[in-house]
Amino acid sequence: MADLQVKVGQLSLRNPVMPASGCFAIEYAEALDLNQLGALVIKSVSPKSRAGNPTPRVAETYSGMLNSIGIPSKGLEYFREHVLPPYTRFDTPVVVSISADTVDEFAKAVAQMSLPDVAVLEVNISCPNLEADGMAFAMDPDTTYRAISAVRRETQHPVWAKLTPNAGNVASIAKAAEEAGADALVMGNTILGMSIDVHTRKPKLGNLMGGLSGPAIKPIALRMVYQCHRSVAIPIIGCGGISSAEDVVEFMLAGASAVQVGTASFIDPGVMQKIIAGLAVYCEQHGIDKVADLTGQVLLDPDLAARWQHFAQQAS
Repeated sequence: MADLQVKVGQLSLRNPVMPASGCFAIEYAEALDLNQLGALVIKSVSPKSRAGNPTPRVAETYSGMLNSIGIPSKGLEYFREHVLPPYTRFDTPVVVSISADTVDEFAKAVAQMSLPDVAVLEVNISCPNLEADGMAFAMDPDTTYRAISAVRRETQHPVWAKLTPNAGNVASIAKAAEEAGADALVMGNTILGMSIDVHTRKPKLGNLMGGLSGPAIKPIALRMVYQCHRSVAIPIIGCGGISSAEDVVEFMLAGASAVQVGTASFIDPGVMQKIIAGLAVYCEQHGIDKVADLTGQVLLDPDLAARWQHFAQQAS
């Protein structure tokens, strides 16, 4: 039997599979054994109460979906008292995802959520920064550095920086997060898109635009994981269109130490457990003793690898 354990920084996980924030709820315990997952990532919480975006919030697309939820939240106190406790009864590390509008709000929220029952703080810097006219923190190296360094000063907990695939030079963003003290990167989130109903001529989302997720974005997410892996020394959690064990293997070969599963769980709430079982089968079929040994092991022609490394250095 292959060893499916992986390490993300100092945190040991029984396997590399976990849910993506916003695509998972405690009710999933009815469909799969939460003690079998690598970690439990809870939907992002913000310091301020938010109602979320206007409806409709979800629209189906070819090979994916658009969503514009708006991260509704009832604030940190409600989260600590009502949302967090049910997750802590499982023998699985709990990851709390935090969203905020400003650097100061991020820092204060992280300080309040650095609780004994929380294993990791995922800092969702792919959300809008009100101090930069709504542009996501992770669109720019400077705002990335400011947000993560402010968070780092407020906690001893592991900090995962959640980046956005909407950034142009993701390698420079990854480096900024690493230099600011992030323990790992989550690469990444949804890709900005929109859809129009040709019969009504109206946008299919109440907020006009939303995030595209699902298999349609997997090649982009995979490319960005590879670029980040070549640019930083800290671990990477890959995310984007993962729905099978083979998808997980691809992301690990590209450089991910672990992965997050999102849209696939809406189609099949038990898919993560099936992915974990599939990983064990894959390792057995290919004679792999430790799944962690797959990380960064994509095979490239030496000349091709050198050329892409040169392009990466020029871009940074």
